[in-house]
Amino acid sequence: MKANTETLQPNTYYHIYNKGINGTSIFTKEKHYQLFLDKYAYHVSPFVDTYAYCLMSNHFHVLIRIKSEETLLKGLTEKYKNINVKNVSNKIAYQFAHLFNGYTQAFNKDVQRTGGLFESPFRRIEINSGAYFSQLVWYIHFNPQKHGFVTDFRDYPHSSYWSHLQNKNTKLCREEVLDWFGNSIEYQKFHSTQQNESNLKSLILEFSYVENGRRPFQTFLNSQ
Repeated sequence: MKANTETLQPNTYYHIYNKGINGTSIFTKEKHYQLFLDKYAYHVSPFVDTYAYCLMSNHFHVLIRIKSEETLLKGLTEKYKNINVKNVSNKIAYQFAHLFNGYTQAFNKDVQRTGGLFESPFRRIEINSGAYFSQLVWYIHFNPQKHGFVTDFRDYPHSSYWSHLQNKNTKLCREEVLDWFGNSIEYQKFHSTQQNESNLKSLILEFSYVENGRRPFQTFLNSQ
């Protein structure tokens, strides 16, 4: 499955990722990570369910589901009065554009730079199987270790790994993720055993679901 820029569809799961132009850093201070999450919460969270994320110095990953068309129509018209919602799916891409533009303006002001920050268009891959979803949660959390930011991904502070295991308020779909893996113990066990980097490329590009005691992915989809 190739990374693409196809229209984002309601009720569909995606791996969303982007990086700085020419690999430039998009987070250079500790406060920038929270700034990005705050912008994400304002511009994107009302229209998607977020299951996992990881922010690194020059790129980020998020695992999301676009909400139903009915929810999107209501949310968009409430957020933007008199908005034209003939093509709701395109509006979601605009929300990501608002995120990137808003963050870029704040980032540039803070570090005294000018010009674009993110590559365009941002990348998205549809998630269409349970195995893909499971492995992608692990992959997103494992990314800092893969790229050498830490020796153990559990020590990395800017991913959703520990957010799933804590009781603090969060906009993440925490319970859905833990329930998908079974419970918090199984969630941690899965992360500790899925570290075969030789399979990483194939896991990200395409998965075939193998029954392993978890609910079938379609049931997961229908339960949301």
